[in-house]
Amino acid sequence: MLTPPPNNSQNGSLDELDFSILMLLQQDGRMSFTVMAEKLGVSISNIRMRVGKLIEDKTIQIVGRVNPEKVGFHAYAHIKVSVRPANLIQNVTDRLMHLPEISFLATTSGDFDIEVDVMCRDNTHLVELINEHISCIEGVYQTKTDMYFKVLKLAQPDLGSLR
Repeated sequence: MLTPPPNNSQNGSLDELDFSILMLLQQDGRMSFTVMAEKLGVSISNIRMRVGKLIEDKTIQIVGRVNPEKVGFHAYAHIKVSVRPANLIQNVTDRLMHLPEISFLATTSGDFDIEVDVMCRDNTHLVELINEHISCIEGVYQTKTDMYFKVLKLAQPDLGSLR
């Protein structure tokens, strides 16, 4: 049986076994520890320990990804937010963080300070979100919204490309 090196994910480095586990979970997030252990040639307890550490150090989070359209979200948009004065950016991101419609939030360089992706029930819900929740936050100076007509691919990064 292969004995892998110790897990170094605590200090930010992952070994080959960690990456192999992550890639298997990307293929099938419900794959059992037994199947992973067989595929990777290690013990079930080793897989259990590694997955536990990957969850504990927040390398992975086990969630059920739903198809937004199947559960009633039909309006997707990318919103760019300009903040004035700039010292309010943290305040704005703190407030945006708590809006349930927001699925992605990042501070950026360029003409806008913040970018968010949102999922709304419909266009009315989207307009309400922008006008009654985002634009009303102190410091929000301007927004620019781009609608997604159809999401063709939604994926996590390909870990195989890191090797």
